[in-house]
Amino acid sequence: MASEDTTQGHLVIECDICKQPVSFFCRRCGVNLCDPCVPVHLRIKSKIGHDVVDYVSRYDEDTCTCDFHPQNECHMYCQTCDFPICMVCVSIKHKSHEMSVVTDTIDNLMKTIMKENERLQKYKCEFEKILNYTTRVLPSLSKVYRQKKDEVTSRGEKWHRHIEKTVKALHKELDDMQKEHEPLLQKQKRELEDILEKIHEMNATTIKLKCSQSVMEMKKCIVKFKKMETPSEITQYSFPVLCECKIDDNYLKSYFGYIENIQERKISLPRLIPEDAVISNHKLLEVPKVITAIDTWFPAEKKNDERLYNIGVINDSKVVMGGESKELKLFDFQGNLHDSVAITTHGMYLTVYNKQVIYTERGSNTVYRVADDKTIQTIFTTGKWRPRGITSTASDDLLVCLRKADQSKVMRYSITGTVLQEIQYDSQGHTLYGKINSITENINGDIIVTEWNKNAVIAVNRLGIFRFSYSGRDKLFFACAVTTDPAGHVIVTDSTGDKIHMLDRDGRFLRYIIPDQGIKYPRSVCIVGDGELFVGESKTGIAKRIKYLE
Repeated sequence: MASEDTTQGHLVIECDICKQPVSFFCRRCGVNLCDPCVPVHLRIKSKIGHDVVDYVSRYDEDTCTCDFHPQNECHMYCQTCDFPICMVCVSIKHKSHEMSVVTDTIDNLMKTIMKENERLQKYKCEFEKILNYTTRVLPSLSKVYRQKKDEVTSRGEKWHRHIEKTVKALHKELDDMQKEHEPLLQKQKRELEDILEKIHEMNATTIKLKCSQSVMEMKKCIVKFKKMETPSEITQYSFPVLCECKIDDNYLKSYFGYIENIQERKISLPRLIPEDAVISNHKLLEVPKVITAIDTWFPAEKKNDERLYNIGVINDSKVVMGGESKELKLFDFQGNLHDSVAITTHGMYLTVYNKQVIYTERGSNTVYRVADDKTIQTIFTTGKWRPRGITSTASDDLLVCLRKADQSKVMRYSITGTVLQEIQYDSQGHTLYGKINSITENINGDIIVTEWNKNAVIAVNRLGIFRFSYSGRDKLFFACAVTTDPAGHVIVTDSTGDKIHMLDRDGRFLRYIIPDQGIKYPRSVCIVGDGELFVGESKTGIAKRIKYLE
């Protein structure tokens, strides 16, 4: 038992009998003892005997003793009976049983414990990040809800006295929602703290068992590990949104607007990938090489003279491209045109999902798919928000950049159009994005976009928590498109600086990728494979296949 010494400000371990400061420990009974209480304890009869040692060395030379012959140390493990035994037991009751050396059993049990503990420790960092985010969200709730109330009030001022009753009703709804929201986050915070506390406890037990030969304690520990499941998903709660409607005196509340309730969506936790994970053993080429240059023959746009907008790799020999014409073109890697598909407007943004082309059109609120028979199918619509960049993900979802006036957000959809996640605000309720354009997902689950207002690359993790922002190395930087390679590098095209920037997965600059033939107005980019990428020069209309790894 621990108590605080108020005079010295230190924790003092107390004797279990008289509550005086402890000096000794009985390893057989697990009892803390002070000096005067040792003789008293030794007089107590015990079937397993006593083993009193100095408290500091209580875990030193911990041995596995036999339950039937406590004076003997266990050297064997009976596989038939599933417990450790001494040599006397071997000769008496366990002659015909299957045996193993107890140290081998301890090694195997410890391997299991270490593996389970390693699994928990890997998740520890993720849980701490989520806990930190939730902790930061809680103090900002009042501010966020106050901002939402201000939105409601601002909207109400346009209607003056006619909608005063509606404003009050919506204020009450927000107050009630805040009361509901805070306990949800408090509950999540407690749950995360509880998980982390259990992980710390299991880690401490593991460290303790490293110096132990107690098989039964190890078995109990493994049972605890198996009972302790790590959740595969976490609940994320959105902030309320004022949904504005057209003004109509006959239907005040219907047309004034309403509060969109807190939404609960289950989001899978990111795959845990070691920071030093390397997909390829290739080295970076000092001077990247242009393997193929494909002239796409897209016409030039009149205002900015742009031709080529986007590129997507279909398989290991075909690539699809969209530009300043109402068609998508399919080339092989040698530059031969194989096919084209007519669309209703320019091919601005596209991705490849299960070898099918998914794309969005400028000025439309629809996400389309090119079917195998070359017909255009509508997958889903995005309401008042206009889709821009789009990418497929490792979990077979679609991430879409959405814009409306001066607002932007990232939406995760299933392939059927079900909304799975919405990312728009940070932990303080501030908007993350201004004018997002291109999007990609990294191997660690990060969602990375190019933001044209801030002229930056912005990354959030899978839960929408801000990770990093990158704004180039000099003033001549304009982040057009972004992708990631199999090793987790972030690759950004810079049309103003005529460069391709390579970052590590945490947004730190690594190097420029500038091929031997140079690059002009790079816009679109996609990875071909391990060590190669396609980059589209927007004004020349040429797509260059570049090898950047040896």
